Amino acid sequence: MPMTVRRFVRGPRPLCVVTAYDYPSARLADEAGMDAILVGDSVGQVVQGYPDTLSVTLDQMIYHTAMVSRAAKEAMVIADMPFMSYQASSEQALLSAGRLMKEARPQAVKLEGGSRVAETVLRLVEAGIPVMGHIGYTPQSVHTLGSGRAQGRDLEAARRVLTDAIDVEAAGAFAVVLEVMPFRLAALITSQLHIPTIGIGAGPGCSGQVLVWHDLLAMPDLGLRHSRAFAQIGEAALAGLVAYRQAVTDGSFPTEAHSVAMADEVIAQLEREVPKQAPDA
Repeated sequence: MPMTVRRFVRGPRPLCVVTAYDYPSARLADEAGMDAILVGDSVGQVVQGYPDTLSVTLDQMIYHTAMVSRAAKEAMVIADMPFMSYQASSEQALLSAGRLMKEARPQAVKLEGGSRVAETVLRLVEAGIPVMGHIGYTPQSVHTLGSGRAQGRDLEAARRVLTDAIDVEAAGAFAVVLEVMPFRLAALITSQLHIPTIGIGAGPGCSGQVLVWHDLLAMPDLGLRHSRAFAQIGEAALAGLVAYRQAVTDGSFPTEAHSVAMADEVIAQLEREVPKQAPDA
């Protein structure tokens, strides 16, 4: 049965979410039984090679989300709203989210920020667009927060993060990502909310977890503290590429077994018709 927002909120715990960006990855994630596939603006770092997520455009998010939506039969698809597609105003956010929903066909969108985006969350929810929140470390604020720095470690910062979570829920978000924060804080937030919390670098006390496809499969293994390599696909891919290059170099690939056959009489007749090449002077 396809996952819906209602089932996601009321369904079994813990929830398992993976971030993926294309059709083949999403097909495998769906077949593996993921509850949701998040199409993250982390595509800017993981696929496009940027140092952060800031260069990702709305058109690019639509492109990647549409691929994932076509692949997912059971998992719910959630699309990130990229940097500056919603920060200017609630009206801008509504237009951006509307494009994502119409053109890429996810079941929900995700946007970063707590109390400061509560009005925007409310506007989208009132328009019938399900919204997942994202608090704690928010990658679109990299130049303000630094890269990957834990949030909520002292009392005042922890209070702000907790308030962010409460305000996002009050605005109508159906779930919220908790990123890179103390595990006790994440557990406390989870206990205070009526909506699921999805952790990444936030410990085991959340309602569910999310990891990036390339990180959990070590493509390559970056040794991220918040992640774990569940398979060494990067090593296997590199070994395969090296073996392929060697086979082409030494002439062991391709062979006739990898080629299309032709009747002897056909090639013989064709060779008779081809003019003989004059020898080089």
